[in-house]
Amino acid sequence: MAMRKSRLSKDKQLRLIEHFVAGTTARCAADLVGVNVKTAAYYFHRLREIIAVEESCEGMDFGEFEVDESYFGGKRKGKRGRGAAGKVPVFGILKRGGKVYTQVIPDAKGKTLLPIIQERIQPDSVVYSDCWYGYNVLDVSAFKCASPHPLDH
Repeated sequence: MAMRKSRLSKDKQLRLIEHFVAGTTARCAADLVGVNVKTAAYYFHRLREIIAVEESCEGMDFGEFEVDESYFGGKRKGKRGRGAAGKVPVFGILKRGGKVYTQVIPDAKGKTLLPIIQERIQPDSVVYSDCWYGYNVLDVSAFKCASPHPLDH
């Protein structure tokens, strides 16, 4: 895989990809391949962007999924959990035994969550969630709802 419009030879590009996959730092890869550190760092950055685009285009398929939201950032003082000031809500979908998809969301309401679930999970899949009211929309959709633990009702 060579990048278009690159001044690097295909050989140097392939060697940089090998170092990227091996987890070598851009600084070390630059020394080993014989390119400028900024060139290697830029190339590694572009590889990450390509991976992110490819991952976002891959839809999840049929199976068992777990969905949940979490809140990050903010200060520890004051209100905690849902609605806490300064916290960023993040929604996640985990395919059991597979990949994880996360997305920053404006809120954890059903009207926000359902389109994401519909885009990532095929109908008739089993969706495990906690009892948060935002997931109540799944009960009237094409998904089979289940709680993650048999004792949760």
